[in-house]
Amino acid sequence: MTVAVTGTGGEAQARQSVLDEAEARISAEAARPVSQAALERAAVQGMLAALDDQWSAYYGPSDYTRFEQVLAGSYTGVGVWIRRSADGQLRVMSVEPASPAARAGLRPGDVVVAVAGQVVGHRSVADVVASLRGDAGTVVAVQVRRGSAVFVTTLRRAAVRDDDVSASALGGGVEQLRISAFTRGTGRWTRMQVRAAKSRHVRGIVLDLRDNPGGLLDEAVETASAFLRDGPVVSYQQRDHAPVVLDALGGGETGIPLVVLVDGGTASAAEIVASALQDRGRAVIIGSQTFGKGSVQAPSQLSDGSALELTVGHYLTPSGRSIDGVGVTPDLDMPAGTPSAVMEQRAVEVLSGLTADAGSSGRG
Repeated sequence: MTVAVTGTGGEAQARQSVLDEAEARISAEAARPVSQAALERAAVQGMLAALDDQWSAYYGPSDYTRFEQVLAGSYTGVGVWIRRSADGQLRVMSVEPASPAARAGLRPGDVVVAVAGQVVGHRSVADVVASLRGDAGTVVAVQVRRGSAVFVTTLRRAAVRDDDVSASALGGGVEQLRISAFTRGTGRWTRMQVRAAKSRHVRGIVLDLRDNPGGLLDEAVETASAFLRDGPVVSYQQRDHAPVVLDALGGGETGIPLVVLVDGGTASAAEIVASALQDRGRAVIIGSQTFGKGSVQAPSQLSDGSALELTVGHYLTPSGRSIDGVGVTPDLDMPAGTPSAVMEQRAVEVLSGLTADAGSSGRG
């Protein structure tokens, strides 16, 4: 096993030698045989553990292929989003309709205890998710805790096509755009929907980002751009680099009143969109405090097809706020768990007020 390490030639050679020596001794002398691939994976995961960063992850070659499929909007697995909550437990964030998980009765809020017989413990979210994915037709046992009840369900993996975007009418000339994750094509879809809404002369738009765990940064920027004419959407800074400012793409619709719905499941790229529209005075944010993930991850592929996903920076909102560990505070707070219909009705009421205000005053 050869590991590239920066430093002087002698230091690098010494460190490399220790790793190679440890691998050779474990392979030759350990009571239980371990493959070279398993040792290499453990070594990489050990190095990641030194970062003390729950968002950094290692993907084996097949895991990385499936990771890319998820970002493209389709994959084979069981159809759940999971995240690590503040209490350290892995919880189901959302369940894809008509997926194996949905058919088995899994629900948002369920705690994942074990996957394929292995307790999740302090395993990374990426590692647990990789265990849930797999070839269509294969099965995986998942142990779940719901309240005081603990049960095991066996799920048969299948092709899952994420229904990440949808549009619907809320009545009164208001349309709702629901985005459940920022996968490939989300930004283009949003821009098309906003243009179509403008041609129909809608009175307002509700952008629903509840339980949206994030996704691709460029898709988030394009989504925010649908509602902004120009100017900054987000900035981020990497180590030893000057800050990078990502501006709106131009040509966004700024005349239609806008409300954004958020909750504790709104995270990462979804928080970028919400905070940008809030800072720029473009939308009223309604809901409960968001998750507070203000870091940026970037995958880099290794020579064997595996990949590292490392936290490479932290982002700031257009006004210079960091929401890492804090989240986005709504303009209009509604308690967590408020029924969806109640939140949507409140959004319609706010939009009605914005529309009325627009015609009753002006600047000259």
